[in-house]
Amino acid sequence: MSVANFYTDNADIQFHLGRMDLGPLVRLREADFADAAACAYAPQDVADAVDNYRRVLDLVGQIAGDVIAPTSPETDTLGSHLVAGKGCVEYAPGIRKALKALAQADLMGFTLPRRFGGLNNPGIIYAMATEMVSRADASLMNIFGLQGIAETINLFASEDQKQAYLPRFASGEVTGAMVLTEPDAGSDLQNVQLRAYEDEEGEWRLNGVKRFITNGCGEVLLVLARSEPDETGGMGLSLFLAERNDRIRIRRTEDKMGIHGSPTCEMQFVDAPAQLVGERRRGLVTYVMALMNGARIGIAAQSLGLAEAAWRVARNYAATRIQFGRTIDRFPAVADLLAEMKLAIESGRAILYEATLAADYEYALEEAMGRETDAAKRSELNKEQKKYKRLAGFLTPIAKYWLSEMCNRVAYEAISVLGGSGYMKDYPLEQLYRDARITSIYEGTSQLQVVASVRGVTSGTAEKRFAELAQAEPPKGFKGAAARLQKVRAKLEAAVNDVKQKPADYLDLWARPLVDAAIDIYLSYLWMEMARHSRSKAVAAKRFVRRAIPRCEQTLRMVAGGDRSTIDAFDVLVGPAFVEE
Repeated sequence: MSVANFYTDNADIQFHLGRMDLGPLVRLREADFADAAACAYAPQDVADAVDNYRRVLDLVGQIAGDVIAPTSPETDTLGSHLVAGKGCVEYAPGIRKALKALAQADLMGFTLPRRFGGLNNPGIIYAMATEMVSRADASLMNIFGLQGIAETINLFASEDQKQAYLPRFASGEVTGAMVLTEPDAGSDLQNVQLRAYEDEEGEWRLNGVKRFITNGCGEVLLVLARSEPDETGGMGLSLFLAERNDRIRIRRTEDKMGIHGSPTCEMQFVDAPAQLVGERRRGLVTYVMALMNGARIGIAAQSLGLAEAAWRVARNYAATRIQFGRTIDRFPAVADLLAEMKLAIESGRAILYEATLAADYEYALEEAMGRETDAAKRSELNKEQKKYKRLAGFLTPIAKYWLSEMCNRVAYEAISVLGGSGYMKDYPLEQLYRDARITSIYEGTSQLQVVASVRGVTSGTAEKRFAELAQAEPPKGFKGAAARLQKVRAKLEAAVNDVKQKPADYLDLWARPLVDAAIDIYLSYLWMEMARHSRSKAVAAKRFVRRAIPRCEQTLRMVAGGDRSTIDAFDVLVGPAFVEE
């Protein structure tokens, strides 16, 4: 008997899928349905493609509810661990069971082309699926979500490499890992030192240590290594494809706070054979950046799933817990917490889908350019592709930053709703809280995401998008809000111009408030758009916009205030480091 279907029980996912105009994206991705005659499961038209998406999401939702979620507590307790004396990692039974179910359902090649056995689904559908898997078990998502390894191979590897590995990914025969981080190169990937060299036969070999590698026990590894020993920095790095063998050793698995089902490995490469992916020296600058952008969207979706799970526990508890003669959800303080949590989750879903669609269009337009022979049409496609590339470059770090922070906040507040019970293992919130904490750390900390996204605010990318969104007539009841938003946008632009006149460290200091203000403006427009399609969304939109606009105004006043105390009075405010004798 089904426990729940995580797609059919989520009205908000269905709301977004129902209102999206996916036609242009579908036609681009399907190359005007070129596969329809040759492949039995390829869509015949846009309606057929969207119906297929719904069917796939329904299947993911069923597996998430029936197979994955029931095993999550056991997976958290047992974890994945290194088998002593064997040098291999053993997944928790629930992880093995879930991966088998997902493979049998042909869901492990979610976005891969059909010629490799994939479903050729766009990233927006994959993000929805990732949320549902994460809601069921966030640690499993770290393996399911690593399909970005296969996507990177598809984008940049040779045809022989694609044929050798992508069908195996799509069938679920292999899983992968992106092997980037080192003990002395965490966020600073330009400092990667693992060495790549060509032996006497011209075969590439890898030597060195990697740390904090999610699913490092996977069979297929994408490894960032220094191929140019005399060149420091990112231009000395290349990307390599290595298959697990006895020259790649798992030295240990980390004992972590959360996501216990996901093995995090320290790895040693000892003259391990490898293949170069693409061209030398483009490993970090081109290939890993593309891989990381996909991974950041994945963590944003993971954050959304965790927040959804926490919210549901809190909501159900509050509706049944009676204190002082009534259920606690009727106490204004608790009701306000619940309302803010739900609003935050639905805001996160809106910004995640914006980011994912921008990335989808960027990729689909680039593919279309490769197929187009007419120079004028190719030039038009190139113009559109550059627009979406800028937008995706702005929104991807924003989605990762905002949703991971939101996820931690919602998990925290959910425990508050349950009080002492939320702190106990009788309820899943303590696990969700532990699992949530990593989301704002891995694949780039929140601080790094802010650094990446503030460029979109200062370069004008954000304002161009706001202007596009503002062209629509405000929905009924929102004309005043739209006028206030226009004034807030002017204040943001003035703040940006002011900051640009100051020393560079001032922008670094106030980057987060600037980004937060831009996100509030962006979400206000998205909420007004959603208000057109639903009465309940209109109610939520009014609440969001009423609170977001004053918040923006206050934030921008602080930015314009010129406070440099963090920098100028660092020694007083922070004090000296404590050095042990």
